[in-house]
Formats: sequence, structure tokens, C-alpha cells
Amino acid sequence: MSSQAVEALKKIHIEVEKVIQSMQDKDWELQSLCEGWRVQEVFAHMSSNMKEAINPTPAPETQTEPESLKAEEAMEALVAPRRDWTAQDLLDEYAQYLEDWIGWMSTLQEEPTASTKIPLADLGTYPMHMMANAFAFDHYCHLYIDILAPEGPLSIELDPPSDDMIRPGIEWMIAGMPQMQAEELASVITQPLELELTGPGGGTWTIQPASDDGMVIVSPRANLGSNATIASTAHNFVSWGTKRSDWRSSCTIDGDEIYATKVLDTLNII
Repeated sequence: MSSQAVEALKKIHIEVEKVIQSMQDKDWELQSLCEGWRVQEVFAHMSSNMKEAINPTPAPETQTEPESLKAEEAMEALVAPRRDWTAQDLLDEYAQYLEDWIGWMSTLQEEPTASTKIPLADLGTYPMHMMANAFAFDHYCHLYIDILAPEGPLSIELDPPSDDMIRPGIEWMIAGMPQMQAEELASVITQPLELELTGPGGGTWTIQPASDDGMVIVSPRANLGSNATIASTAHNFVSWGTKRSDWRSSCTIDGDEIYATKVLDTLNII
């Protein structure tokens, strides 16, 4: 189960509170690393996810079915009506739903709900307990990559994130890799490729060619006859693995550089 991810969310949101307390009014208007979103929109994304989980907005009467929206389109649909909200409006929504939202994440760790599979737009299908991993990744990425320096616009000092804050999000990225780009990755991953993530949240995985279901296989072990090894910190993987930064500034390659480069240029986890 993903109870560790629920604990990670609690810790990440303690850090979010610290950032909120340190922000100036002008900081909300700064452009984040997340394309098209100011700091305010990033925060609106986080608070709107909480609200919709606890108090869903009735579906509009429209020709577009909610299930047909891609994940990024669905995120933007929640952010758009909050674009002109004040910072205090967002803080109020955040405070109103945070505790219940964390509680809801905890209930998803209980069987039979935990193992129930749920499709998530164009991201793939996952057991419901992994929703906590998805949000641990989402909120870690938005706070530590999109908002905070050196990649984000706000220079606010926090303690370095710990292994238990980063690892659940890395597990989401690894689980999502075969599904989010099934065709693209299957076409370029023709030999085993090792991914070695160091530091807090790290581990080693071998990415192997697609199986009969058309999706590449990611195994949590090394020494499977890899053609090349890609090494990076786990924290940096959150940035370059989502194409927020160029992998070339963070990764080293041991082995077939041409092959590894082709895979790295293709990889784009949502």
C-alpha cells in the first residue's frame, strides 16, 4: 500500500505552510517553472484538487464528457475559474479542505478500495492506493521544482527534503512511465536501460523493451544486462523526467550514449 505517500503528503504540506508564511503579496504574481502558471495558479491547482476530492463540482451541461479530457486539460479546467481569485481566497480554500483531503487519502489505503483499479484520463490505470503517490509527486514537484529556487522564482530557505518525502513521488513516476507514453517508449526502448537515482528518494531500476501488452517493463533492480546506465539524483529526476529541465544538465551516461540519449529525449512523465 501507499501509506508512506500519505505521510509524505503531510510533510510536504508542512513545508507549503512555511512557504506561505514567508511569501510577500508580489510573490503570488511571479511566473513559476510550470509553463503558463504563476505561483498563484500552481497554488490554485493544489487547492482545487483538494476541494474537488471532498466537495466535487457538478459536471457542466456540455458536449464534452469529463472522461474525454486529458489530465493536463482537466487540471487547467480547475485552475481557470480561480485565476482571478485573491491569494486569500486560495488560502481559505486550502485551509478548508486540507485536513479532510489527507483523511480521504488515508481511506484509499484500506481494502478493498486500495486495490480497486481506476483509470486516470490519459495517464493510465492504477490501484486507488496510488492516488496518494500521484499527489505526493504532484505537490512535491510543484513546491520544490516549480515554486522554489533554484528552478522556481522564490528563494525561501527550507530544510532539504527527506527520503520519505521524495520516494513516494518517484514510485509514481516509475509506475506511470510505461503507461503515460506507451507507444513512444516502446518504439525507442529496444535494449535494457538502467536508471540509477541517487540521494534521498533514490533507487535503481531497469527499463526493458515492451512486453506483449505493448508497454515497456520497469523492474526495481539492476544487473539485467543493461545497454547503458543513466545516473541522476532523485530530486533532479522530478525536474528532467517531466521535461521541466534538460536532462543533460543533471544526468551522466555510462555505456551506449547514443541509445540513452534517444530514450532520454523521448521520456516525458506527466
